[in-house]
Amino acid sequence: MKTILIMRHGEAEPMQADDASRALTPRGVSQASEMALWIKAHYQPDALLVSPFDRAQQTAAQVIKHNEVSYFEVCKDIVPSGDARFAIDYLETLMSLNPELDTWLLVAHMPIVSYLVDQLSPGDMPIFTTAGVAVIQYDEKTRRASFLKIVSPSL
Repeated sequence: MKTILIMRHGEAEPMQADDASRALTPRGVSQASEMALWIKAHYQPDALLVSPFDRAQQTAAQVIKHNEVSYFEVCKDIVPSGDARFAIDYLETLMSLNPELDTWLLVAHMPIVSYLVDQLSPGDMPIFTTAGVAVIQYDEKTRRASFLKIVSPSL
């Protein structure tokens, strides 16, 4: 069994013309740090896939600050307008190529984070708070997943 954690970035600056450049607010940095510590206490991510957008990169930086990650990749497929089906196919390919990595963390955006959960566990499409983390158990042999819970920061 593998664990897949799907995390939305922390609170970001208001919408701008260049959505990709929006940074985390101070509250967003605190949210990301809180959830990075929660991840460390409950799951040690081996691998991290992160959107190229600034706010996701800043959220991932908090995770890396508190967790040792052996595989890291910027993934252009998990941007807000990305195709969740394609992204999950890519994730499953990476998992099969790296069988020693048991816990995968994806840091992305609404709405794709909800669609990613639904692709893995059809019928489960949670709404993520900023810096929320969905926990999914994944059986790589059967390619079936179970959505366990979503955890949100207290901030």
